[in-house]
Amino acid sequence: MKQEVTVTPDPVDARLGARLVELRTERGWSLGELAERSGVSKSTLSRAERAETSPTAALLNRLCGVYGRTMSQLLSEVEAEPAPVLRAAEQPVWEDLASGFVRRSVSPPHGALRGELVEGRLAPGADIAYDRPPVPGLEQHIWMLEGRLGVTADGVEHVLDTGDCLRLRVWGPTRFRCAGPREARYVLAVVRP
Repeated sequence: MKQEVTVTPDPVDARLGARLVELRTERGWSLGELAERSGVSKSTLSRAERAETSPTAALLNRLCGVYGRTMSQLLSEVEAEPAPVLRAAEQPVWEDLASGFVRRSVSPPHGALRGELVEGRLAPGADIAYDRPPVPGLEQHIWMLEGRLGVTADGVEHVLDTGDCLRLRVWGPTRFRCAGPREARYVLAVVRP
């Protein structure tokens, strides 16, 4: 009687397989459709996605071509999981002295996740206009912690006071302005489409 041996996949191969599944399902493709597009057999694709085999550079190159990614981009998306906690002292802060805007990246960085939290601070009188979103269709939730903030999107201004929350999807120009005599401090939750 043969004894069955359970093999634990390499952690990088497991993350890579999971990312390959995500890329395929994001496009709504079956394994058969991906096989046609890539010229790689369904069984080979299935084994790579289940981390039953370590994909070759040639296989990854073909898949990167289909998904419109460089190999280094794909591999960076599956590097070891970053730390789940980013301590306050380690959160990157960027300041635009000219506009009176301070931005703190609160969320631990993670290239494969779509959401992040940012703390924004606008000095009294600060007014920032963006001509377009970094990613069209970006979802934003703006929750006021202190002060008053005017947010203009799609030609409509929303004035937010402490505790208010605005949810919007950004397709065009936006404007953020401190609408009160004190600093406006808010949490911005950003979700990529």
